[in-house]
Amino acid sequence: MIIGFVIWSVVALSFLGIGIYSRKSKNAAGFFTFVNPPDVKDVKKYNKAVSNLWFVSAVLLEIIGLPFLFFSQNSPVFIFIIFPVFILIIIMMLVYMRIEAKYKK
Repeated sequence: MIIGFVIWSVVALSFLGIGIYSRKSKNAAGFFTFVNPPDVKDVKKYNKAVSNLWFVSAVLLEIIGLPFLFFSQNSPVFIFIIFPVFILIIIMMLVYMRIEAKYKK
């Protein structure tokens, strides 16, 4: 299942790339697709908080994907990998909503 882990790692690296892009952005970084970023008080601090969210999510996603290295293909264990991903996504949305509320004008 090395191929599965490599694909999983590419997604985690894309999260890392989004975090780097958010950190270096001069304007407020967007989080949700097709939603304009909010008007914020301090763009630099807001972008740093959003990028930290992406960095932590990338690391957690990579950790969640580690079982791909140890189990064979079509193992029932992979069902249990999906649940932490759902939880991670929900937590990301909740944390972003707190970041938005903190820095919104």
